[in-house]
Amino acid sequence: MALARRFVAELLVGCPDRETLMTCVSELSANAIVHTASGRGGTFIVEVDARRDGVARVAVTDEGAEAVPAAGALDLMAEGGRGLAMVAACTSRWGFADAYPGRTVWAEASWPVAVPSPGQPRPDHRPSRPDHRPPGSARPRRIRH
Repeated sequence: MALARRFVAELLVGCPDRETLMTCVSELSANAIVHTASGRGGTFIVEVDARRDGVARVAVTDEGAEAVPAAGALDLMAEGGRGLAMVAACTSRWGFADAYPGRTVWAEASWPVAVPSPGQPRPDHRPSRPDHRPPGSARPRRIRH
């Protein structure tokens, strides 16, 4: 999970919700290892997307399980089972989608951004990238457990 956290940290430098999304990717990665085939010698894929101002998303695609991800009650005294509830509480939204042969679980954070006055040019302080991918997005990283 440390590799997943570092991957997110590297891509979200300057993001107001960087720490939150690093925590979320740790939880989603742990769930992939504990609850899916990824934890039995498989892999999972971590993706980061921050293509728009004010929004960033992390996603973990695992190798599949029978159970559907569900956020339970956020019981801070529980020893387990509160991870997705924490993800839901800390982010703007979260969800999942089937991704043959597994599933992708994602968490998205959003924050306010300045809106330029009408007729004013929009400031863009992002450096150009040689591979032409949008800033904050990267090729997925496959992590072997």
